[in-house]
Amino acid sequence: MTLAVPTLVLGLTLAILIGLSLGLLGGGGSILTVPILVYALGLETHAAIATSLLVVGATSLAALIPHARAGRVRWRTGLLFGATSMVGAFAAGRVAHYIPGVVLLLAFGAMMVVTAIAMMRKGKKPQPAARGERAYGKILLEGFVVGAITGLVGAGGGFLVVPALVLFGGIPMRAAVGTSLLVIALKSAAAFLGHASTVEIDFALAGMVTGAAILGSFIGAALAGKVPQDVLRRGFAWFVLVMAVFLLAQELPRAFGHSVELAADWPWILGLLALPLAGGIVDLALMTSRQRAAAAASEC
Repeated sequence: MTLAVPTLVLGLTLAILIGLSLGLLGGGGSILTVPILVYALGLETHAAIATSLLVVGATSLAALIPHARAGRVRWRTGLLFGATSMVGAFAAGRVAHYIPGVVLLLAFGAMMVVTAIAMMRKGKKPQPAARGERAYGKILLEGFVVGAITGLVGAGGGFLVVPALVLFGGIPMRAAVGTSLLVIALKSAAAFLGHASTVEIDFALAGMVTGAAILGSFIGAALAGKVPQDVLRRGFAWFVLVMAVFLLAQELPRAFGHSVELAADWPWILGLLALPLAGGIVDLALMTSRQRAAAAASEC
């Protein structure tokens, strides 16, 4: 596949965000990868999903290294969760070939909306997980379900894995972030194998995107701890919502037989994007203002 230099540069620049998200939050990379591959680099949907699994899996392994060195990876829980995720991911990856691309993209867009809303919600303090078979049973079930989502739409599921590890595995948030990278790498590999026999992969392009994403993961690791996590997570949630609106604005009309071309339809698409963009700017401004006021009050 031959791409124009500006298109390739744009795609690789956006790919840095994939690793940035994984390095900072332990997830979210795959939410960005499929839209970048489809809309910025022009890959066909099934090829984009398969390629995203390769990119996210390799980038997760790279991002895992600093977490492992810091002792923030629970290997036993991660391998257990990852093993069942691999089963679900491989099975769903084999099935995904028979599902129309527009259906997969609509499912992906819906998952982006759900993910963004879940990230925006102020989570309750998790209760200690039950010990023994009950906790591990939940981990096994959650692992299979998250793996199946990975196989169908190419989503690594980090924002599903982290809460599952905290709530059902009873492990601290920092360790959950590191452990999620292990899980994502395992199930992305299994889902990729499920797709690999049915689609053609441009490994040269995948290698370049992966390299840019790994660079982003190093940047994310360096920034971790410097950016307030609640502000970062909230901002990323709005960004995911903007991308979901962009994706659904194109795929919903196509699902009903209407052609959408960015060159001709950009005014109304841009109008739709303005809504979540404005909401995100106002929300983050208010959050930052509240945090500054709270910090000033604590100093008094």
